[in-house]
Amino acid sequence: MSAAPTIDPGTHEPPDYQQVQSSAEFDELRRAHRSFAFPLTVAFVLWYLVYVVLSSYAGGFMATKVAGHLNVAFVLGLAQFVTTFLIAWWYSRHAARRLDPRAEAIKSRLEDGA
Repeated sequence: MSAAPTIDPGTHEPPDYQQVQSSAEFDELRRAHRSFAFPLTVAFVLWYLVYVVLSSYAGGFMATKVAGHLNVAFVLGLAQFVTTFLIAWWYSRHAARRLDPRAEAIKSRLEDGA
């Protein structure tokens, strides 16, 4: 049985997180995240609410047969799942291209300064 390696905390000072948070670099990262995540979140919540409202107040429309035993409600319900996965994929792609490089640059600067 081996013991877990010990990490020497060193004698360096921790980064000044308030200074990092107020930097232009961090502000760009935050803006890149918010400009993507907030509108997409609002759009998805509205899409979900439309589905719920239609389910509650437009029963005739939702019961309309599309193909065989499949009705509009079932198709829109499946579309909810598809959109969820598409949004997750799209955000992952956005983060890898736009957010992660910026975050990595900030992290590197913090580690180099520490």
